[in-house]
Amino acid sequence: MNSTFYEQLRGPESGGQLRPDAEQSQLVDESSGDAYPILDGIPRFVASEHLASFGLQWNKYEVAHDDEDRATFQAKTGMPLADLTGLRVLDAGCGGGRYSKIAGEAGAKVIGADHSTAVEKAAQLCGHLPDVNFVQADLKKLPLEPASFDFVFSIGVMHHDADTRAVFDSVAKFVKPGGKMAVWLYRRNQWWQEWINDSLRRRTTTMPAEKLEPWCRRGAWLGGLPVIGKTLNKIANFSNHPNWENRVCDTFDWYAPQYQYHHTVDELSGWFRDAGFEQLRVLPPEKTGRFYRWTYERNLLIGSGVNVQATRVS
Repeated sequence: MNSTFYEQLRGPESGGQLRPDAEQSQLVDESSGDAYPILDGIPRFVASEHLASFGLQWNKYEVAHDDEDRATFQAKTGMPLADLTGLRVLDAGCGGGRYSKIAGEAGAKVIGADHSTAVEKAAQLCGHLPDVNFVQADLKKLPLEPASFDFVFSIGVMHHDADTRAVFDSVAKFVKPGGKMAVWLYRRNQWWQEWINDSLRRRTTTMPAEKLEPWCRRGAWLGGLPVIGKTLNKIANFSNHPNWENRVCDTFDWYAPQYQYHHTVDELSGWFRDAGFEQLRVLPPEKTGRFYRWTYERNLLIGSGVNVQATRVS
């Protein structure tokens, strides 16, 4: 880490300036005296708590694919990579850092924040990018200066907190007036799909990782089968990603987290307006095809999202 990164950090409780101690082993809040450890070069403001499963999955699996990640980033943020050069960007819920990497390689100055130890994988992935740094922190209490980012994005993260709206409202405060924010959340499906999913997750969220993972591998096997991989997963979710490791990771990501909430476009759009955003853009899904769009538009596609980008005006 460099001094410029340190200067951007603030006490998550007090908002005071943070300074490293002589050994650079912790950051000290000048106003409150609170101290926060620096481990493996990453400031730590929280323990993993209910998001421990994310640290497990992102540190274990190799799921970054540059071409795919660039396409997904642009589809789910609505930001062309060429427009990122020189921007100050916040990746709110960075996981293993694949989208922080994409933004950093496009010329952005990125801070990635995640509640889990996945920041360790992210730091390794982005080790060649001096303007990409990470903090392990609660998105509801980020150790950063409010209204200081040109662009903020959050892809598939906020719905894993006990209160999605509270996370959204907190993260939105870090966008500059005139800056943009893009959020992707799980879409609410048909009532019978929601009932099946809730019933399954009541069981899977109580399972230790070593017992859940073999089931996720079975789901990944199904996801690789022709026809079944694109039909049965409309009833019980499992990934049909072309890559085996991604399928296992994505399926584990669905069934392991303690919290998982599903939302509507109108709901997310309302949050943006309430937070002082205008020029709302409802972003279309990344995938195309007649059958895909038919299921998507009827809220039948489990794991699909509601995706909005907007500009902050106040």
